[in-house]
Amino acid sequence: MFAMAAALAQAQGTRVGFYRRTCPRVESIVRSTVQSHFRSNPAIAPGLLRMHFHDCFVQGCDASILIDGPNSEKTAPPNRLLRGYEVIDDAKTQLEAACPGVVSCADILTLAARDSVFLTRGINWQVPTGRRDGRVSLASDTSNLPGFTESIDSQKQKFSAFGLNTQDLVALVGGHTIGTSACQLFSYRLYNFTNGGPDPTINPAFLPQLQALCPQNGDGSRRVDLDTGSGNKFDVSFFANLRNGRGILESDQKLWTDSSTRTFVQRFLGERGMRPLNFNVEFARSMVKMSNIGVKTGINGEIRRICSAIN
Repeated sequence: MFAMAAALAQAQGTRVGFYRRTCPRVESIVRSTVQSHFRSNPAIAPGLLRMHFHDCFVQGCDASILIDGPNSEKTAPPNRLLRGYEVIDDAKTQLEAACPGVVSCADILTLAARDSVFLTRGINWQVPTGRRDGRVSLASDTSNLPGFTESIDSQKQKFSAFGLNTQDLVALVGGHTIGTSACQLFSYRLYNFTNGGPDPTINPAFLPQLQALCPQNGDGSRRVDLDTGSGNKFDVSFFANLRNGRGILESDQKLWTDSSTRTFVQRFLGERGMRPLNFNVEFARSMVKMSNIGVKTGINGEIRRICSAIN
């Protein structure tokens, strides 16, 4: 994993151990901070993972999602339900005390996303660091983010624009093995999807369970596990649920109904006759690729003293 991370990062100006001399405790400070918040609220793990993804797909991995402002990224509809900002602020406060003006908010968020996977019993991997923070954060730029109704072709287009292939797409969406969705993002599938009936790709035996959790005209903010039966553990159960018609988001279930992505779901599940892929290893590989999207180094960025404010 170390060699892989080093090779993927080299061209981007990031490297494993970037802070070895300037802030040697950076990784242990970030991990202990994430761990401490995770103990009191496990929902911050998927929150931080999503936040990193949403950051990288808009202006690159530059912590622009953390900036406050009336029209900043965090105010856009896809980001309004994100959680975990206080974890990044806490880690930044500690790092400013230990190594003032050295560690970027972008690197803190990247490390925190990795730690979130590890704390939910997923893989640990080497994270290349050396990103600098961006100065631009606009809600209008969030159209790059894949939506919960999006077709596979459209999702592939958006990932491909950042150098991510179909396997990366399936692996990264597999991050939905942890975390929840609000009923308002999928309840339309349960009632009036086609001809007044439910989405036919939902397993009929699963439908009553979802309808009980999200009744018609019920509380749209109610949270439901994206990976039924295993929402707090980083594993392949998410893909097994897709195979069984138990995906929660329409865009997730499409990974199974579209043949170009189904192949990778089957390989992550180790189905007979398919060349197996280790989900944890491939997820880490795709995360390193994603975390180098649009990285700012040198004079192209800054080191914010407070993550929510431009210097």
